[in-house]
Amino acid sequence: MATTSFNCSVSQGFNFEKDSQTVVGHLTSLKIGSKEFAKDIEIMDPTAIKDNTKVKVVGVMSGIFWKGGYADPLSFNCQVSTVNKQDAVVLQHSDLSDTTVEYDYVVYDYDPVAKVYFKAFHNDSTTLKGLVEKSGGELSLGIEMDQGMEVVSPKNFGFYLGVMPQEEAQTLHYGVSNTGKFTKAWGVSVAA
Repeated sequence: MATTSFNCSVSQGFNFEKDSQTVVGHLTSLKIGSKEFAKDIEIMDPTAIKDNTKVKVVGVMSGIFWKGGYADPLSFNCQVSTVNKQDAVVLQHSDLSDTTVEYDYVVYDYDPVAKVYFKAFHNDSTTLKGLVEKSGGELSLGIEMDQGMEVVSPKNFGFYLGVMPQEEAQTLHYGVSNTGKFTKAWGVSVAA
């Protein structure tokens, strides 16, 4: 199976520069159990540079990885706000009996031929549903206690989450250019 791995620029994600052409990613929504994380970081939408359109996101990604198999977890690292750091710490130290996850994300890359940013890896308009990955008895959920220093303002903290798919077929969307697109399945439907 072909793996998917994107290293995203945190600096470009927070402080978008129109003349820079690096990969950026956003965690656009996140809910773990009953806890909905705040969309409190306002950043530039790379596909709407001309309009100067800003969007509010949960986190600015530093990386995302998927091994490629239907049942393989999707893992991502991102920088989140102080409020979301506090919520993540509480989740980490509580009895997390409900490990359901609902989330949306998008990774943008630059098409040097069309000279525009495009969505390179995303969930389109359907929120993904999963469970916090368990690895060696531990949940794949972590938050840095120390402030990230790649971007000093606004204050941000490293957050990690691994998500296994729920028992339903879902779709991950890819783009290789502004016009070249395809999809892959994530999760397997199980009959009741």
